[in-house]
Amino acid sequence: MKFVKMQGLGNDYIYVDADAETVDDPAALSRRLSNRHFGIGADGLILISRAASGRDADVRMRMFNADGSEGEMCGNGVRCVAKFVVDRGWTQAKPLRVETGRGVLEIDWRLGSDGRVGQATVSMGEPILACSRIPAAVPGIDPSSPVVDHALPPGFFGELDGAWRRECGLEAKLSLVSMGNPHAILYCSDAAAVPLDRIGPFFERHPWFPQRINTHFVTVISMREVRMRTWERGSGATLACGTGASAVCVAGVLTGRSGATIVAHLPGGDLELSWLGAGKSVRMSGPAVEVFSGELLEPAPVGAGRNA
Repeated sequence: MKFVKMQGLGNDYIYVDADAETVDDPAALSRRLSNRHFGIGADGLILISRAASGRDADVRMRMFNADGSEGEMCGNGVRCVAKFVVDRGWTQAKPLRVETGRGVLEIDWRLGSDGRVGQATVSMGEPILACSRIPAAVPGIDPSSPVVDHALPPGFFGELDGAWRRECGLEAKLSLVSMGNPHAILYCSDAAAVPLDRIGPFFERHPWFPQRINTHFVTVISMREVRMRTWERGSGATLACGTGASAVCVAGVLTGRSGATIVAHLPGGDLELSWLGAGKSVRMSGPAVEVFSGELLEPAPVGAGRNA
């Protein structure tokens, strides 16, 4: 099986041409190959194929997290889909239309000095704000209403409550945004001080979120600049999250903390985002990088999966 390793701001995936290769169990394959010691190492697996006849798209992507769960979309991953198909001559369509789990997204790609795709801007679609469509079941919130700066109840963190909240300057308020996949956004004065390996899993599997949730801790630098850290459901702490940065852009506008156009600083680098309000698509710009390609001669041992 031939594969390509690609990354957007360090959010890395293994890409496979699903038209040329047979992948009978993508969930198991993702678990095995994502392992950074026994496999290739990645945040997950992305399968790329040409769109079916009659579909209003050029190509299709399916995305699997490192634990094998299938996600609806990945913002950094979809930029690399554009690089994969354009660099390999599948299409020169501009904008490129990619069928994803959240619908068809348009990508405007740009060539670098090497004649290959180096940057891409994705029209991420309109954010979803109704609580029931996140989906989330937040006590005291009507299912059709948005969750914006919702005060977390006393005792919410249970045994995880402690000095970390004071050290990172956490505002105990929650905002929820779906970009086709669910995101929780919390603001603090120092996102770097959040014990992400403990608090991320707590939010991911909290009973308020029936399909689990991606969680982002955000420090506002100015109306045009934020710093954020991410815990992705199914993958853990990641260096970047494109859909998450898009959700942070939306939450900033809704809460008045940041403007319609921002730069989000993530551990893996910067993304440019803009959202002009209700009825408008979020736009996200960032790099797409091919790391290496190779051929898988035999699968990793059974049980070697990242979360086995």
